[in-house]
Amino acid sequence: MARARKLLGERKVGHAGTLDPDATGILLLGVGPATRLLRFLTPLPKTYVCEIVLGRATTTLDDSGQTTGEWDMSSASLADVGGAAATLTGPIMQVPPMVSAVQVDGQRLYDLARQGIEVERAPRPVTVHRFDVGEPVAPGVFPAEVECSSGTFVRSLAADLGAALGGGAHLRALRRTAVGSFTAADAVPLDQLTGAAVLPPVTAVRDLPVVRVTEDQATEVGHGKKLSATDVGAEGDGPWAVIDTSDRLLAVYERADTGEGAARLRSVVTLPT
Repeated sequence: MARARKLLGERKVGHAGTLDPDATGILLLGVGPATRLLRFLTPLPKTYVCEIVLGRATTTLDDSGQTTGEWDMSSASLADVGGAAATLTGPIMQVPPMVSAVQVDGQRLYDLARQGIEVERAPRPVTVHRFDVGEPVAPGVFPAEVECSSGTFVRSLAADLGAALGGGAHLRALRRTAVGSFTAADAVPLDQLTGAAVLPPVTAVRDLPVVRVTEDQATEVGHGKKLSATDVGAEGDGPWAVIDTSDRLLAVYERADTGEGAARLRSVVTLPT
């Protein structure tokens, strides 16, 4: 973040979801007032490519850690690995790794791990939408592509895959290729980051349903007033990106449980005009 702030000449820069230290790929940044929109980007599904190395488990579940176990898994075929991956697809319960930023009793797990402390972690529900495994690129090394819900740890999937095959495994060459609809085609290398590369705020919420308002309604939005879901044609559960007739993002609205009869929407983020 410090480098991004310097390159952009902006003090207020945030991100929607971190990358592991050894991982590469897409990281969504918010600049200035748009940092308030990051809360709607963080829950977007993620897509990764990686390599899963069978036969060796590590302390970090990737190739940066120390070996904790070794097995001869040379007989594992693509069919075997694909079958194990299928058992880890869909809604699953996953235990977060000790080298994650998840907090337990107010402490980050990775901080505890650096002290050599391991604590019990409760499994959490995540969804693996797709777990595709390809032909090995080296003996016991299988490339994989994973599309998953936010909060899923791909390194844990690799370790669980190894366990499902009766041994162990770890992750290497992890790269995030998509966050929601954002792909490498939208990305700019960090060393080429300039103000000209910053996209308009409306782009940040392109994965949200949209309601387009009239000029009079836009004035109400600017004052933070509630809107009638019927009047603006808001369908579904939201949240909704509220856009004016010039395709400018005005705000993000959510349902307001007012008990006043007709469904009403309330502003949760209003952008400066």
